[in-house]
Amino acid sequence: MASLLLLLKIIMVNIVLSGDNAVVIAMASKRLPEHQRQKAVWWGAFGAVGLRIVLTVVAVILLQIPFIQLLGSLLLLYIAVKLLVDDDGHGDVKSAATLGGAIWTIIVADFVMSLDNVLAIAAIADGNWLLIAVGILISIPLIVWGSTFVMRLLHQYPVLVYIGAGILGYTAGEMFLKDPNVGRWLAGVPHAVHWAVPIVAAALVVGAGLWKKNRSARAA
Repeated sequence: MASLLLLLKIIMVNIVLSGDNAVVIAMASKRLPEHQRQKAVWWGAFGAVGLRIVLTVVAVILLQIPFIQLLGSLLLLYIAVKLLVDDDGHGDVKSAATLGGAIWTIIVADFVMSLDNVLAIAAIADGNWLLIAVGILISIPLIVWGSTFVMRLLHQYPVLVYIGAGILGYTAGEMFLKDPNVGRWLAGVPHAVHWAVPIVAAALVVGAGLWKKNRSARAA
């Protein structure tokens, strides 16, 4: 049951965080002829997934180092908040005129954008290599086929973005507590505090998103 819950968390995070990567693929290859566009999508996606596998393995190894989980939790919390409050689009992703250029653009852009996905999967799976493998495999169809579907889903049901960001915030809180040094610092703290930290982190993320949404509505 616990593994199923972790898998569901990975799927939700993948849906939310792979949407941007799928849009990058669509934008990078849109100037190509139809027959080359499919090749760019496939080769670019395979290259991006290969990089993601390497980055995830590195992330899992690095998360074993003291204080790295603490820093990673703060970074993941920042990523979760940025997911909700960042209004920037993908205007800086340029369409390529050649097949090779499109593939290169897709791989480089995905490398830059994959940190959030990699860190989230590594943190949620907590060293469970089977869950990590499944999480990466789930990201493949989301990246290859999901550009239109994922973005339509997120636009149609904005609550999915909030749920995904909340999961990231909760995971950041859990990662913070798992750092060995933090565990020593909080050794004498009541168990209720340990239980509350992930919930508070998730609430802060969702609260930041709602605050930004209300602020934008008032400005409009």
